[in-house]
Amino acid sequence: MSPLLCRYARVGGALLLAVFLPLRVDSQTSSSGGPQPASQPDERSAVDIVKALGGATLALAMHEGGHLAFDAAFDARPRLERVHFGPFPFFAVAHRGDLSPRRELTVSSAGFWVQEASSEWLLTRRRALRHEHAPLAKGVLAFNVLNSVGYACVAFARRGPFERDTRGVADSIGVDERAIGAVVLAPALFDAYRFFKPDARWAKWASRAVKAGSVLLVVRQAHR
Repeated sequence: MSPLLCRYARVGGALLLAVFLPLRVDSQTSSSGGPQPASQPDERSAVDIVKALGGATLALAMHEGGHLAFDAAFDARPRLERVHFGPFPFFAVAHRGDLSPRRELTVSSAGFWVQEASSEWLLTRRRALRHEHAPLAKGVLAFNVLNSVGYACVAFARRGPFERDTRGVADSIGVDERAIGAVVLAPALFDAYRFFKPDARWAKWASRAVKAGSVLLVVRQAHR
């Protein structure tokens, strides 16, 4: 693993801790205002972690669902393929390789669009999300941020499975994959900042501008 990849992996780990640590309840009170038994906060924390992981799983399903929706629209014959990231086995939703550049760009970008749209919805509708007891929503947001950080890492290193989304986007418009990594990383970092600083208007509009820009790439490709 390259030093750059290691550095971004550490950033991803820090973001994971930053998002999940607020799930823990430091103190609980009963309906009568007195302290609850010590075991109850621990049980609630365990349930919260399960719900947060459920949120992350939901976000993963939504990401893949974005790909599958456009695969179906373009008759791209989607299929599951076993891939490896280093020594680790995984799977990828692959499609036929003869799509037009515009369709390849759309299919490869769709998962990121779903992530960005769901993060935007959460951060707009629930500006105080950090202070809410909302493990499922925080799990969705954590996955969206960390998945984008992970994709950016492999894009910067230009390593990983051939089926990776950032390579598909880069090849479809003929740019360096590292540029796509930056486009994917930027809104994730802005959204993480917004989670902690919901009143930061510059972060909100910077995030929205980058997200809109990724959609405009498809519009521009369609008119070539």
